[in-house]
Amino acid sequence: MSAIKKLAGQTLWYGLPTIASRFLGYIMNLSLPLFFAQPSVTADLTQIYAMIPFLNVLFTYGLETAYFRFSKEEDPTKLYSTLSWSLIGSTILFTAVVLFFRGALVGWANLETHPEYITWMIAILFFDTISTLAFAKLRLENRPRKYAVVRLSSIFVNIICVLLFLGVMPSYVTKHPDSALRFLTNNNVGIGYYLLGNLVGSLLTFILLWKEFKQIKLIFRTTLWKKVMKYSYPLIIVGMGGMVNDMLSRLIYQHVVDLPASAAKHELGIFGNIYRLAVLITILIQAFRMAAEPFFFKQSTEGDAQKTYARVMKFFVIACCYMFMFISLFIEIFAWFFNAIHKPLWTEGLYIVPLLAFGNIFLGIYYNLSIWYKLTDKNNMGAIITLAGSFITIILNILLIPKLHYLGAALATFICYLFMMVTSYKLGQKYYPVPYALKKLMAYLTIVCAFYGLHKLVLFFVPKLWVGILLGIFFIYQFTRLIIWAEKNELQKIPVLNKFIQKSSKN
Repeated sequence: MSAIKKLAGQTLWYGLPTIASRFLGYIMNLSLPLFFAQPSVTADLTQIYAMIPFLNVLFTYGLETAYFRFSKEEDPTKLYSTLSWSLIGSTILFTAVVLFFRGALVGWANLETHPEYITWMIAILFFDTISTLAFAKLRLENRPRKYAVVRLSSIFVNIICVLLFLGVMPSYVTKHPDSALRFLTNNNVGIGYYLLGNLVGSLLTFILLWKEFKQIKLIFRTTLWKKVMKYSYPLIIVGMGGMVNDMLSRLIYQHVVDLPASAAKHELGIFGNIYRLAVLITILIQAFRMAAEPFFFKQSTEGDAQKTYARVMKFFVIACCYMFMFISLFIEIFAWFFNAIHKPLWTEGLYIVPLLAFGNIFLGIYYNLSIWYKLTDKNNMGAIITLAGSFITIILNILLIPKLHYLGAALATFICYLFMMVTSYKLGQKYYPVPYALKKLMAYLTIVCAFYGLHKLVLFFVPKLWVGILLGIFFIYQFTRLIIWAEKNELQKIPVLNKFIQKSSKN
């Protein structure tokens, strides 16, 4: 249990900046209707933030995971320096190539009115990529506090820039039309300040990690580099496939939906913002991955590694179940907010949020399961699974979006992640068996789905917000009682929870 407690603590620390980023980002997302009357205005931003992850996979080409993998057997200084110089050189090269094709990207993404967005995106990619191994070094050395401080600093600077240029300054200039600040608000940048804020935050991250950059020595071991590249190149396929599965629907939505350009932008703006409502599941997955990857590699040398992985999976699924209930059982609150500010257009498509959230649970389970091919150096098989998932995503998006719009995109995501999860589990049990509590995990997932179904059924007959909130709280309470009963022996090993469980058992 001590190993899992350590992982949980590190997940919390790595999760803090992720949670803050997503939460504050979502607060800004909720504020979009206050700044912009039409959802279509946000479509360009959705396109940019769908392109960034694709390019990020190419720019980093699996070096982060490879760094964790080879840190067990290679000299740390030589490994860090060799991979850092590789990353710096390739980042400069890739940045130059993307800048060269900037015009083509502008045309493909329909950004002719704001071509500068592509330039700012490239700058963000440059600084974020250079910082990748420095962050990985902090994770490998179990320094989550500095990791959190750097991430949070970047996030707060980003938020401040957005609020300053989109909220405070326009209001001030309206009251003081002769102010010298008017050129900062009357420059047609608009929603582009989200990107500029991101760029300032990325630059600050680069500065705050300077101590880690100073530890890069003038060392480059060609033999070591080739060894790492042989391991990491399949991870590029895995990463690109993962981005296809996650981002493709938003990238191609305007191109495949059978609507006029203005209506397509409207739907993309709605879909891009609704997609973020699955934010808590994504937060948990990202925070968990930050802590779990180095943890899994280190734990692999222990005799009871498989049992530890199984227990980690169980607690991860339980946490995902809580996240899913929070999102799906209180979705009406989001609808109430948008209606309260007289922006009903922003409530379109809320019905797909639970489907997207549950699909992301499958994705999180897949990330847990994927440790088998990383530990056994069978990354090629991981690439094959991801490519198969990408093929499913592409076909289903092309077939379903023209007919079902938002629902089609959500179904494609759900089916793809379900396929990847099941396939990875079956192959993993063949090459690296882990005693997962399969029946118990399936029961938990089925129960929270049943709770959601009952919740919707009651609200169909009694459509009251307060009824939905009370019923949601009741279902979460009942699920908690179930977990305490089913996992009593495990939870009693945690001192903080032991007294609570004893009191609950008496009741």
